[in-house]
Amino acid sequence: MKKLAAGLILICLTVPTAIAEEGMWRPGQLPGLEERLTRLGFEVEPNELADLTGHPMGAVISLGGCTASFVSPEGLAVTNHHCAYGTIQYNSSEDGNLLRTGFLAAERHDELPAAPGSRILVTVAGKDVTDAVLGGLSENATGRERWESIAAKEKELVAVCEEDAGHRCKVVAYHGGLEFELIKQLEIRDVRLVYVPAGSIGVFGGDVDNWMWPRHTGDFAFYRAYVGPDGQPAEPAQENVPYRPRHYLRLASDPLGEGDFVMALGYPGSTNRYRLAIEVESAFGWSFPTRIRLYQQWLDILDRQTADDERLTITYASLKSGLENAVKYYRGLLDGYAKSDMLRRKMDSERDLQRWIESDPAVKEDFLPTLRELRILAARQQGTRERRIYYEDLVRRGELLDTARTLYRLARERQKVDLEREQGYQERDVPRIRERLIRIDRTFDPGVDRAFWRHFIIDYASLAADQHVKAFDQWFGIGVEGLDEELLDRRLGEMYEATQLTDQLSRLAWLDASSAEIEASEDPFLQLAVALFESDQELEAEEKELAGRLDEVRSRYMEALTSYLGTLGRQVYPDANGTLRVTFGSVEGYSPRDAVTYAPFTNLKGILEKHTGEEPFAAPEAQLEAIRRDLGDAIHDGQLDSVPVNFLSTLDSTGGNSGSATLNGKAELVGLLFDGVWESIIADWDFIPELSRSIHVDLRYVLWVMETLDGAQHLIEEMQVQH
Repeated sequence: MKKLAAGLILICLTVPTAIAEEGMWRPGQLPGLEERLTRLGFEVEPNELADLTGHPMGAVISLGGCTASFVSPEGLAVTNHHCAYGTIQYNSSEDGNLLRTGFLAAERHDELPAAPGSRILVTVAGKDVTDAVLGGLSENATGRERWESIAAKEKELVAVCEEDAGHRCKVVAYHGGLEFELIKQLEIRDVRLVYVPAGSIGVFGGDVDNWMWPRHTGDFAFYRAYVGPDGQPAEPAQENVPYRPRHYLRLASDPLGEGDFVMALGYPGSTNRYRLAIEVESAFGWSFPTRIRLYQQWLDILDRQTADDERLTITYASLKSGLENAVKYYRGLLDGYAKSDMLRRKMDSERDLQRWIESDPAVKEDFLPTLRELRILAARQQGTRERRIYYEDLVRRGELLDTARTLYRLARERQKVDLEREQGYQERDVPRIRERLIRIDRTFDPGVDRAFWRHFIIDYASLAADQHVKAFDQWFGIGVEGLDEELLDRRLGEMYEATQLTDQLSRLAWLDASSAEIEASEDPFLQLAVALFESDQELEAEEKELAGRLDEVRSRYMEALTSYLGTLGRQVYPDANGTLRVTFGSVEGYSPRDAVTYAPFTNLKGILEKHTGEEPFAAPEAQLEAIRRDLGDAIHDGQLDSVPVNFLSTLDSTGGNSGSATLNGKAELVGLLFDGVWESIIADWDFIPELSRSIHVDLRYVLWVMETLDGAQHLIEEMQVQH
């Protein structure tokens, strides 16, 4: 390992001096930020980052919810352990629990298939289509008419784009619908798991350490992308060959140190930096506390249902991890909000914007009504929040009901011309629906699912009458006097006993059924889906009307805001929306509160200090022995020239950035972004420079684990191939 860890820095306590660099920037904006990038230590021309198909952007790929990067000419891709968690769980069993043991493919033929539905998406083009999407829109269109017009144009653009076989295209909106972009991605459908460390390394610290610093987590995993023998995307098959990317990242040649420039390239999910004060009040005052309570109830049920049952524990491992992360995330948001003056500053900024609008006759007529209307619409949206969370987000998405609703909706949509179908139910979407129906076998148990569903139906039944859905109430006998739980239990027992949707072959058979065949079915979940269809359509129409109005007004609001900020000399980045972004800054610690200062690096010694022998701090014995051997007397004399494990940076990031390649000033790989600190969770809504820190796994620790513990020398050699 010494040759890989040469020049490791001395880890010591230092006072942070840098201020976090705000912004998840679109690549095309970076040339305008050249002065800032150069000042921080970036040594590459920013114009190179604006090229989505050049180096290094062309090496960065989407997993659909996480980011990964090619690191070899043979399609090897690195991401976070938690991004591969669903695949690890899918390939685990009681006899071979990869969540616990980890996995390493010694040869290519040993690599395991990723979970059904897994994709590697390589961005190959981006094109502004704002005029094509918004052109011809009537000023008098209703919200629903606007929504459907935009959706129709998006489908037309996507259809033309996907005439190029093997590609997946989408239209995305920026600044609330002020701009639209058509993104074209190569869709690699044969994805295989190559290597993940043991769970006691990949998730060391578990939920206890989640969002916390100091951190000692080996959050990394490796996939490989495969294509057909002709080099084109293909369904998984034995004859497929590794994909040869045009670009892949090189490993850093110089050690990373405090104050050094770093940047992350990735696909952040969503942020809400430009929301109104009224939306902030609703989110932090009601929505987030409610979700914490409901998700914690879900976790409690899950713990009771899976206790002492390894099969069920494996089946629901991914769901449990996601719920734990969500609960802690929302708690972090509330904690950050309570300590901040965000609401006051939101009100102040809205007041400043309004004053600017009122002071300029040229913009007053266009934008002053916008602020008023946006506040009214935002308030209207809050009126259905209980139904949306309790019914639409929880009850209606019970696994078997959601499956039945999808099957029936698909059958109804197939009665239309493909371009007239609802997005998500076109022929291009059928393979993903099929894969989801297959994946259920490894993520579902009828007894556990029934316990979840029963609990949330009871919660829903307690809502005010105006939040109820008549067809659902009739099915379960929910009346003005409330819900009879004995009747509910009998009904649920009958449904789970009679359904055939728990069987994969039966589910797949219904995928090709007509709406008439489903309507004639005696399966209770399909019958319920049919009974709910009209109310589903009514709810969807309401949502489209409000969404169309909100998007129209919010886009005008963002036009006003960007114009105003432009007068102050500020360049505006869009909220994150799952598209490729660049965030940059430096390696720095921080001070979260009085008399507490955190250094920017952790190292191997911290693993020894945290190890308790019990989960989630049960490091493998082989790792403990290797650490003691490598550190030797340095543990005792305090002169610790050790392998860095994790590090902090001032980068602006959020969910979806997980797995993002962290590069140095030469655009070389130095780590993977995998988390943020507790104090920066609020950054999804409010960026606080002195507290915003991202957490990365250091590439030197990745290599140390690969070489010292798991014998993955062949992968190290593959990554270090130079041409």
